[in-house]
Amino acid sequence: MGRQHWKKIWVGSAGNMVEWFDWFVYASFATYFAGAFFPSGNPTAQLMNTAGIFAVGFFMRPVGGWLLGRVGDRKGRKAALTLTVTLMSASAVLIAVAPTYGVAGYGGALVLLVARLLQGLSVGGEYAASATYLTEASDPARRGFASSFQYVSMTAGQIAGLGLQIILQRTMSDDALHSYGWRIPFIVGALGAAVVFYLRRSMLETEVYAEDTSHSAERGTLRALWQHKREAFLVIALTMGGTVAYYTYTTYLTKYLSNSAGLSKQTATLVSFTALIVFACLQPLAGALSDRIGRRPLLITFAVGSTFLTVPIMTLLKHVDGYWPALGLALLALVVVTGYTSINACVKAELFPTGIRALGVALPYAIANALFGGTAEYVALWFKKGGIESGFYWYVAGCAAVSLVVYVTMRETKDLDLARVKAGEGTGAGDGESSLTTAS
Repeated sequence: MGRQHWKKIWVGSAGNMVEWFDWFVYASFATYFAGAFFPSGNPTAQLMNTAGIFAVGFFMRPVGGWLLGRVGDRKGRKAALTLTVTLMSASAVLIAVAPTYGVAGYGGALVLLVARLLQGLSVGGEYAASATYLTEASDPARRGFASSFQYVSMTAGQIAGLGLQIILQRTMSDDALHSYGWRIPFIVGALGAAVVFYLRRSMLETEVYAEDTSHSAERGTLRALWQHKREAFLVIALTMGGTVAYYTYTTYLTKYLSNSAGLSKQTATLVSFTALIVFACLQPLAGALSDRIGRRPLLITFAVGSTFLTVPIMTLLKHVDGYWPALGLALLALVVVTGYTSINACVKAELFPTGIRALGVALPYAIANALFGGTAEYVALWFKKGGIESGFYWYVAGCAAVSLVVYVTMRETKDLDLARVKAGEGTGAGDGESSLTTAS
C-alpha cells in the first residue's frame, strides 16, 4: 500500500475518530449529566430519558444519510466528509454550553435534543462517506484491511472518550463531575473537530470517484438508489445483528456493569477502556484475513457466535464481582463482534457502483441503526425497568440470528472491481448469476 493510500486513510480515519469521540462521550458520560437535565428521582428513569435523546439522534441518521450521501455522490467524498465534521463541531459546542434543569427547566433538555439531532445528521453521513472513502482509496487487494480502520478510528474515539473519563474520575470529585466536569469532553470534541476540518480541506479525492465518467442527472438520488433496492435491503439486514451487538458491548457496557452488575463507575469504565484497546487492535488483523479468505466467513462466524453466546455472556457479566472477570467476558464478546465490525464498511461499499455508492451505504445503514443500534440501550433499560432484563439478551441474539440468514445466502464481494461496477447491476442474496465484474 503506497504512501498516498496511507495518507488518504489517515485523514479519513482522523476525522472519523473525532466524530465518534463526540458521539460516544454522550453515552459514556450520561451517568454524570442525566440528572442535570431532568428532575431528580429514579436514576434508571433519568438514564432512560437521556438514552431516549441518544436514540433520537439515531432517527436523524437516515436524514443525514440521504442528505450527505447525496452530497458525497454528486460533489465528492471530500465535500461530504468536510460537511459532516462541521456539523459535529457545532453539536459538541451546544452540549458543552447547555443549561441545566435547575437553570432553565426543560430548556436544557431541548438544547441537548437539538445537539443530538445535529449529531445524527452528521454521523448519518459520516459513516457512509468514510466507509466509501476508505474502501475506494485502498489497494483493491487490501480493501478489507484498509476499511477496517473505519472501526479502528471509531473505537479510538471511544477510547479517547473513556480515557478522558478515567482521568477526570481520578482528578475530580464525584460532585464536580456531576456539576460541571461532564462538559469538558464536549469542549475537547469541538476543538478536535476544528483541527480535523482543517485537515479535510486539503484531503485528496479518491481516484475511483475522480475518474468515474458517469455523470447522470440521477447520480446520488433516491431514484437511482431504487435501481439497487435489493442491495439496499441487504445492507439493512446484514447491519441489523451487528449494530445491536456492537452498541451492546461498547456504549451500553459501562452502564450495564455499573447499573446491573453493581461495579463502581471507575471499574466499569476501566473494563470498557481496556477491552476497546484490544478490540481496536483486532480490526486490521481481521480485515487483512478477509482479504485472503473472503468477507462471508467472518460475517458468519460473528453471527453464529453472537446468536449462541450472547445470553450466557450477558448473564455472566451481570454477576461479575471484579475487574478481571468482567474484562475477560467483555473481550470474548468483542472478539465475536470483530467478525462484523472489521469488514462491514467495505462489504456495503462493494455492493454499489460509484455514482450511488455513498447514498447506497448511508441511507440503508442509517435506517438499520435507527431501528436497532440507536435503540439498543433504550430497549435494554426498558427490559431492566420491567424486571425482565434477560429479555434483552434474547433480543440481541435474535437480531444476530436474522443477520446470520443473510450472511449465509449473500454472495462474496472481496474480488469485485469497484471502478467497473455498472449501474443497474449488483450482487445480493439469492439472485442468479452475479452481474458484477470481478477484478482481473
